[in-house]
Amino acid sequence: MIDFWTWSTPNGRKVSILLEELELPYRTQAVNITQGEQHAPSFLAVSPNNKIPAIRDNETGMTLMESGAIMIYLAEKTGRFLPEDSVGRHRVFEWLMWQMGGFGPMLGQAHHFLRFNAGKAPYAEERFHQEAQRLYRVLDTRLADRDFVVEDYSIADMAIWPWASRFEWQRIDLNDYPNVKRWYQTIAERPAVQRGYHSPKRVNDIPLP
Repeated sequence: MIDFWTWSTPNGRKVSILLEELELPYRTQAVNITQGEQHAPSFLAVSPNNKIPAIRDNETGMTLMESGAIMIYLAEKTGRFLPEDSVGRHRVFEWLMWQMGGFGPMLGQAHHFLRFNAGKAPYAEERFHQEAQRLYRVLDTRLADRDFVVEDYSIADMAIWPWASRFEWQRIDLNDYPNVKRWYQTIAERPAVQRGYHSPKRVNDIPLP
């Protein structure tokens, strides 16, 4: 049994989608970050950085914070969604790190300025909107000749997709990125993705272009 602390954010959904794809038994513990529950001592014991998601693997005793680390751990534990060959494995790591270092943080800033603080900082709005567009172009180019970010569906796709699912918050029109749109819609149709998207609770339907 996996104990899983999460909230309805892209980083939380990355792990809930993977747990659903793996069909691992897990117990969800909602951490309402809008009410400061991430600062509770019980949560800090498993996530010292007071960020969701976090897990405890009750089979091994392992606790982990940081969505990318959790995804690698679960993929290695089960031998799924991570290639065995060195080249494929490191390509998945490459695009997982791209999401962790760029696609997620930059789109998070776009959410902050474009959705939640519109009109307060025009320079920041322009900066992060342009960076969002650049990142989508990178992803669109990557997907021009392949179905998934690396050859087969992997934790890299599961990490990137929940951030793309907030394209409306980023003022992104997926019709401008046809390869991303195709990839996004393909993944959105997966039953495990649909279940994982609504963890720990249903907030809205999966946005579609």
